[in-house]
Amino acid sequence: MRVTQAYKFALDPSPRASRMLASHVGARRFAFNWGLALVKKCLDARREDATVQVPWSLAALRREWNAAKDTVAPWWRENSKEAYSAGLEGLARALQAFSASKRGQRKGRRVGFPRFRKRGRGRESVRFTTGAIRVDDKSHVVLPRIGRVRTQEPTTALLCRVEAGTARILSATACREGGRWLVSFTCEVERAIRTPSRPDAVIGVDAGLRNLAVLSTGKVVAAPRPLRRAERRIARLNRQLARRLEGSRNWEETKAALRREHVRVSHIRQDALHKLTTGLSTTYGMVVVEHLNVSGMARGRLAKSVYDAAMSGIRRHLGYKCVWYGSELVKAPIDYPSSKRCSACGAVKADLTLWERTFRCPQCGLVLDRDLNAAYNLAALVVAVAGSGPGRTNARGGDVRPGLAGQTPMKQEAGTGASAPGQTGAAGPRGSAA
Repeated sequence: MRVTQAYKFALDPSPRASRMLASHVGARRFAFNWGLALVKKCLDARREDATVQVPWSLAALRREWNAAKDTVAPWWRENSKEAYSAGLEGLARALQAFSASKRGQRKGRRVGFPRFRKRGRGRESVRFTTGAIRVDDKSHVVLPRIGRVRTQEPTTALLCRVEAGTARILSATACREGGRWLVSFTCEVERAIRTPSRPDAVIGVDAGLRNLAVLSTGKVVAAPRPLRRAERRIARLNRQLARRLEGSRNWEETKAALRREHVRVSHIRQDALHKLTTGLSTTYGMVVVEHLNVSGMARGRLAKSVYDAAMSGIRRHLGYKCVWYGSELVKAPIDYPSSKRCSACGAVKADLTLWERTFRCPQCGLVLDRDLNAAYNLAALVVAVAGSGPGRTNARGGDVRPGLAGQTPMKQEAGTGASAPGQTGAAGPRGSAA
């Protein structure tokens, strides 16, 4: 099985390598801003003359850059050509996203017109696709024009695959996060076809705000809430930054400390997501998750909690890990009432508010934790549609959309309360009835 996979390593660059990395990031930013200024100039000129051509695509931007680079940037040879190409590529993608969003061809919230990049703001990165890109040994990597750079951690995970011929490096991206330089290699990897430890088991995963996830086995995975835990430190650093003279040495040091704290919060959150999703995909043959409207949930008072929980990250990580480890991912429809449906009798409680943490069925009297009830319903969703054993192949893969094909029978079966084959092992013991 051939997949695209990234390997990220922390760098320990020398002072010269640090200056070269920063120079390449600056060259990328310069090319982006130069191209954006050219596009705006051409747009203004086209208002007076309709025959003026605007360089909107990557090919057009590259032609304009190659014609003008000796004049606008006589020092361009100091950096790899990939740095300027990466800046122009980023601009072309931003322009295409703006056009598609304006025409209504792009999902999600509306994308605005690109803005000029400023030093120290946004993600500082540069991507290399050609030139000397390789893992030199277990503690060094090689990047175009920058040369050999030492790593802070061993690169054996990728080096062994490259030497064995099971991985091929496609590109490398160097970025600065929290004052540290990182390099990420995008590779084409030949992975062995694996089978989860419980290939016939089905598990429902309900992501939430109070807990990272509640599983249909009854296990509750606590949410790390890294942003909540770091709020006091972040607030203190923000106050210190406000008292410093902007541009001074103390201001730079405080700003770097604030940046490191935000990166630390992100790393804690990603660590919890990776541990959860890896365990699910390597253990269970079928994982059922909800398709949540996270952007809609983040518009209210719970915006900070929604972003801190990173609920959409569970589905995103499972999307590729289930392929890697041989399990199957099923996404419940966005309108499936997993929390409002009784997992015992199938009755739907339409007036269930967000603040009710205990589900009480008005018909059968079931009393159960709200999230655990949702996890039971998610697990029963697939069991009711596909059954267990050989018949389950009708619901294979991430392209399964329960409810689109035979939606009415699915909801009737999920609410019968009957124990389908394999349901007991997936859902575990039920709650008590009042």
